[in-house]
Amino acid sequence: MREEIAMQPYDYIEMKVPAKPQYVGVTRLAISGLANRVGFSFEEIEDLKIASSEAVTNAVEHAYQGKEGEVTIGCALYEDKMEIMVADHGSSFDYEETKKNIGPYETDEDIEFLREGGLGLYLMEALMDEVKVLREEGVTILMTKYLDGERVDNDVRRVSS
Repeated sequence: MREEIAMQPYDYIEMKVPAKPQYVGVTRLAISGLANRVGFSFEEIEDLKIASSEAVTNAVEHAYQGKEGEVTIGCALYEDKMEIMVADHGSSFDYEETKKNIGPYETDEDIEFLREGGLGLYLMEALMDEVKVLREEGVTILMTKYLDGERVDNDVRRVSS
């Protein structure tokens, strides 16, 4: 009798890059290719690239305070969504407190004068369907984007019209 191997409902790809600005573009390219594989539209891929770049840039700029470190980027590819995890092991921040400080931005306000860190979180939440932040040894940001913006719970049946 042959033992059955349990199949994961997703493919998981992980990479680690030095916490240096020149590797942000590398992560953008990788996420773009993976998102294309899932079947996201051009616009959705751009959203994924921007949100993930903001998360990686946040880790590069704030996690290690000038010391050497690395950023881990994990991508889980499902049939109907993509989850992106960006983790560092540097200093953490209070997510809820940071969210409170993210206010509405005036359209005529110059982007250079926006509060540091606020725009990145704002973009992640605006471009992704779900954003979760975990603070333990460092900061882990988990972002989820559903294919075609379709979000259905596991116990709900889809009904076509």
